[in-house]
Amino acid sequence: MTNSRRPLGFWSATALVVGSMIGSGTFLLPATLAPYGAATLVGWGITLCGALLLAVTFARLARRWPQTGGPYVFARNAFGELPGFVVAWSYWISMWCAIAAIAVAFAGSIGAIFPQLTATPVRAASCGLVALWLCAGVNLLGVREAGRLQLLTTVLKVVPLLLFGLVALWFVDTSHYVPFNPTAESLGSVAASTVALTLWAMIGLEAATVPAESVDDAPRTVARATVAGTAIAGIATVLACTTVLGLLPADVLANSGAPMADAAAALWGPTAGMLLAVVMAVSCVGALNGWTLLSAQLPMAAARDGVLPRAFAHETRRGAPAFGVIVSCLLATVLVICNYNRSLVDLFKFSVLLSTAATLLPYLVGAAAWLWRGTGLVSRVVAAGALAFSLYAVIGIGTEALLWGVGLIIAGVPIYFVLRRQR
Repeated sequence: MTNSRRPLGFWSATALVVGSMIGSGTFLLPATLAPYGAATLVGWGITLCGALLLAVTFARLARRWPQTGGPYVFARNAFGELPGFVVAWSYWISMWCAIAAIAVAFAGSIGAIFPQLTATPVRAASCGLVALWLCAGVNLLGVREAGRLQLLTTVLKVVPLLLFGLVALWFVDTSHYVPFNPTAESLGSVAASTVALTLWAMIGLEAATVPAESVDDAPRTVARATVAGTAIAGIATVLACTTVLGLLPADVLANSGAPMADAAAALWGPTAGMLLAVVMAVSCVGALNGWTLLSAQLPMAAARDGVLPRAFAHETRRGAPAFGVIVSCLLATVLVICNYNRSLVDLFKFSVLLSTAATLLPYLVGAAAWLWRGTGLVSRVVAAGALAFSLYAVIGIGTEALLWGVGLIIAGVPIYFVLRRQR
């Protein structure tokens, strides 16, 4: 793809990062974090610092290797083809798990606007799947169209989110932050658990590196978009989520399908809650769109190298990797359907932890890649910090999601050897 044909500029690339990060996590995380109270601030602090270390590391990697595929390319170029495949497979799993989680979050936002549409598990799952496949349709139109939708939805959600966080901060009831650690666990255990959950809100910081060959002046633009997007999304997310914890009692938040909308309704009335639910729905659509785009771009890069089936590399006349879009969305659909009988919060939490578990491997390998192949003492120290953070985050994932993640990764290894034998 020549430079003049590249459809994503700095703002579109930054919107891809921000839009992929600010999705379901910002609006639903207060429900999953409520049992931990104000102690979540410790987890947020660790996660935000770790995310910035990862962002700087991925920015350096993008300057070195500005190729489509992001974490897959970094792993392959640094360590070889098999590690590259394992990272590509793991990261792809995390993507369609993320799509499932965001679809569930979209159902939660719609339920706050039209309760009858999500009154039963079947209806809630159906609402999420409709949004999922609408975004798949946009991506099938091409990367340029997906980029335009991403930029629009990012503006529509970041501005209201920042306004909500700044205004609602003045209405916080500090008694909701007492006791600081309401659990029976140690602060260290709470920090590990909350890092695993809050990391979900930071996943997507590497988004601009994945479609690099579709980005104008990729070495410079991707690096800038990665760091800028992570900072914008990180500040907005921490502010909004921490504010919500101080607006409603923990037991109310823990059972809410749209905690931020419920907090706005409690402060300013039903209309405010409705408007914030609309913002949440827009946010989820933007995140669905972004992750759908990424879930096709990454396997396309791996397929070009022969480590995934060649069908993933096929593009339509509009430049859309249609096979990757359809397969990723089908797998996300299966995950939602197989778990539809869980509550929205439980289904969201399971999908979040599974996606996070599968994403940590690309983060670990990406940081290790710069330590191994990078230059400069300061950048290597940053990469070492990013590696340490990723290892620490693994601790809080939990056995169920971690075993699922490991099992899914192992299941993909035979595919690599079959394809290698066919070459």
